[in-house]
Amino acid sequence: MSDVVDKALSLWGMAGAHNRLIAARENSVFRVDHGGVSFALRLHRQGYRSDAELWSELEWMAAVAQGGLLVPSPVRSASGHLLEDVSGVQVDMLSWLPGQPLGESGLLDDPQARRDVFSRIGHEMARLHAISDKWKAPEGFTRCAWDRDGLLGADPLWGRFWDNPALSEGERTLFRRVRDEADRRLESIEDGLDYGLIHADLVRENVMVDGSRVQLIDFDDSGYGFRLFDLATTLVKFTDAPDYPALRHALVEGYRSQRGIDTTHLDFFVLLRALTYVGWIIDRMHEGGASERNTRYLGAARALADQVLGIR
Repeated sequence: MSDVVDKALSLWGMAGAHNRLIAARENSVFRVDHGGVSFALRLHRQGYRSDAELWSELEWMAAVAQGGLLVPSPVRSASGHLLEDVSGVQVDMLSWLPGQPLGESGLLDDPQARRDVFSRIGHEMARLHAISDKWKAPEGFTRCAWDRDGLLGADPLWGRFWDNPALSEGERTLFRRVRDEADRRLESIEDGLDYGLIHADLVRENVMVDGSRVQLIDFDDSGYGFRLFDLATTLVKFTDAPDYPALRHALVEGYRSQRGIDTTHLDFFVLLRALTYVGWIIDRMHEGGASERNTRYLGAARALADQVLGIR
């Protein structure tokens, strides 16, 4: 790993720059300090995204940053490339954003601060969508699609949730029923829904707070999708909170302060988002704490299936 980092730094004209690993989730991210400026060096998980997909992500982020949104800006290598191959590892460099992840900021501990930050997230999410709608994607632009097939098809983007290994046979039957009914419902409404480029992962870890500023990071799962899916992603892990109705209202009103959106089917999309986590965890069951997380994901999905679809 250190050899790849050293070679990458040379490609960006930062040989010998101080660096340290700050995240090792889907990608390995290093903070690099060079010439009094900080950067984020990303080493991408091998086989997860093609070069075309990563190039597209970086092009979109650059356009969004140029539009005035507080997101990391891609930094070209010394040879002018957004993406480099270093010993078989896809590598890119981004500007460094100050602040703390929302989950570590303390803002979620205070009821009023929670509502305020949800309103600001909605505000910035709407700006993201508006900027994206005005932007013309370059030729060759390629990103995944969080469409009906990507959510409920034979091979969803985040896995076949109905095949989660913790499900009993009866539960597997229930989740298949949920999938079939959700597919029928989405098919009946999809043509009238707001669809375009979305972040798709605006959870507390991917929202950076710096004073009053809300900044959006980690566009790794971004692509085309329903705009309600972005709202649902921010909400899904708060559905059992006592102040969930207030948080939902704050997020939606913050969004509507910048851009109109029909939220008639928002609760349905919260269910769809909950189902994705039941699929996502399947390939991570070997990780520490995965069993407990899986239990939470399954419980949340079942509760929402009952509330939204009446399936129990």
